Amino acid sequence: MLEAGSQADSMCLDCAGNTCILLFLRDLEQLVKRRLVVYLFASTLARPCLLRSQLPPDSAAAHPNSPQNAERKSSSETFVAHPLDAADLDTFFDGIIPLQLERSDVAGATVLVMKDGKPLLFKGYGYADAKEKKAVDPTSTIFRLASISKLFTWVSVMQLQEQGKLDLDADVNTYLDFQIRPAFGRPISLRNLMTHTGGFEEEVRDIIITDPKKTPTLREFLIENQPRRIFAPGVVPAYSNYGVGLASYIVQRVSGQPFEQYVAEHVFAPLGMAHSTFYQPPQKELEALPSQGYGGNTTKPPIGFEIFNPAGAGGISSTAFDMGRFGQALLNGGELDGKQILKPETLKAMFTPQFRANDQLPPICMGFYETWRNDLRWIGHGGDLIAFHSFFAIEPAQKLVAFVSFNSAASSGKSRPELLNMFADRYFPSDKRATYITVPTSELKAIEGRYQPTRRSESTKLKFDGLMSQRSASVNKDGVLQIEDVKDLRGHTVNWKPIGKDLFQEVDGQRRLFAIRNGQGTVIRLAFDFPGAQFERVPWWENSRFISMAIGGSCLVLLAVVLATFFRFFRRLVFRKRPKLVPQPGTVWLPFGTKLASWIWFVLVSTMVIVFASFGDDSVPPTHEWDKYLYLVNLVTAFAIFFSVFAILSGLRAWLRSRLRTITKIKFSLVAIACLLVTWFAIHWNIFGPASRL
Repeated sequence: MLEAGSQADSMCLDCAGNTCILLFLRDLEQLVKRRLVVYLFASTLARPCLLRSQLPPDSAAAHPNSPQNAERKSSSETFVAHPLDAADLDTFFDGIIPLQLERSDVAGATVLVMKDGKPLLFKGYGYADAKEKKAVDPTSTIFRLASISKLFTWVSVMQLQEQGKLDLDADVNTYLDFQIRPAFGRPISLRNLMTHTGGFEEEVRDIIITDPKKTPTLREFLIENQPRRIFAPGVVPAYSNYGVGLASYIVQRVSGQPFEQYVAEHVFAPLGMAHSTFYQPPQKELEALPSQGYGGNTTKPPIGFEIFNPAGAGGISSTAFDMGRFGQALLNGGELDGKQILKPETLKAMFTPQFRANDQLPPICMGFYETWRNDLRWIGHGGDLIAFHSFFAIEPAQKLVAFVSFNSAASSGKSRPELLNMFADRYFPSDKRATYITVPTSELKAIEGRYQPTRRSESTKLKFDGLMSQRSASVNKDGVLQIEDVKDLRGHTVNWKPIGKDLFQEVDGQRRLFAIRNGQGTVIRLAFDFPGAQFERVPWWENSRFISMAIGGSCLVLLAVVLATFFRFFRRLVFRKRPKLVPQPGTVWLPFGTKLASWIWFVLVSTMVIVFASFGDDSVPPTHEWDKYLYLVNLVTAFAIFFSVFAILSGLRAWLRSRLRTITKIKFSLVAIACLLVTWFAIHWNIFGPASRL
């Protein structure tokens, strides 16, 4: 186990879909970010959030269990636990989930709560098909569970490990018929993949497809979309669907069966999960059972069946009933109804912490990650597609199983954290209070700076997302740490106060943050409650605020050139009889190449803005079909860079011409600097970069 609280290089934002990250990225800028990650420089699936309308204040006050008060209650009052029984759970969830569906425009949800092997709540809410008014049936209505799939991939890996067919610490290339490119002088192991510390950058091309005929095979997907490695293995967590896809292919290779078939025969069948499948779309006997998935407006047509690649990272379809059986087996030491899918000691190992930044933060185990609230230590996984948003976990100490899944895009933000928090506060309340300590201002100030997520791309056009995803850490005059856009469920900026060395806790809340330092004592990363990703400090030349000012100013200069050129052209066109404008003595017009560079940059940037603005939150991520457009972007950018060279040379030559007025020299220099900066930007942030990888 890697416990790296004292060594920064060994320390630790789901598909895409975990409850902790969902609390951090929920405002309008995050909406822009999501678009940029998914679409070229724009979206990511893992984890999309929308800012939805809130309950009116009087409604929140009138209902003490309302979602608006979920955070407030646990930290400011002491509660007596409610009885955890079917009657109370039914009343509790009936008062919350319909409100969530109405508030966020969600078509339906399916929910399960079990304790000691007995279902206490097993219910569907709303519609599986809004148009046909088909109700959600928790037994048979199939929901898409996205990254919860990963748990089944890791169970399959551990089955083969039990048989001696896999070594968790061996080089994964041992089991592949293609090679993961070498980097950092260290191979990647299955254990690294389990903890998302393989070091892969993000990739999204072909990750979601709606046309089954265009779905690549697992091997084709992994070869064509192999990402670069940006971190050494085992050092920095960077959530990776690709890494889990590798593991699923290893299961396929070693078992000699297609991954979908292997899981069906070795997990679903023994556990009696009759309505679960990794086939996309489901096989004929199940094809009528899946719920429809909706975008941001449930009055519009559903978005279609989302085929997730690689399947082992996000392709599962299942029901609340089946997930309850899976949860029972995990709590029973791998056994259910006399069928054993894993040995008890294997499951114990899977639930053992493998990686975390600090022992006061939830760890990631062997594929499972922990979520903490009060004294509950949930272990499981979340999952997010465009439409479906889910959470599954067990609580071994209390013998609990919890599962919820929503079928509309607007449920991606608050819904799951609200349910988990309110459930814990109602049935397992805690009166624990954080003890804050006094820390020298210099130590707090050392944390200040700009940070970007470790789950990002460096070598593709998605690198732009790292720029859009940056967040500032700052300390106010009261010595309270704040992270830009990290908000609680009420939409308030979270205040963090120290409770230990480099360890902070949310004021009036339970989330924690840990500052990771290098050997020189410099804070280099920030770790939050989700152990699968961190935020890394960015150098000054990649600071998004600096970039925004530099590129924004450059675009204004180029726009001025475009407007001046357009004005002269319009004047000649409309006022043909007037004498032609001539420059004053000591003044010359910008040369043709400089003006052309300005026009190309203007057209390129304007087109990108228009295209980005046209994307909705329920749009499908890029596929192979995007390649031709990305090549076109490269071609146009190449022309812009080519003519920018002439603009830069003109700016230098202007200072060698003694007869030119100073204002003219400055004009030439400003345009030259603007062209230089946008050229650097286009190259550094991969606007001019790989067109067949995203």
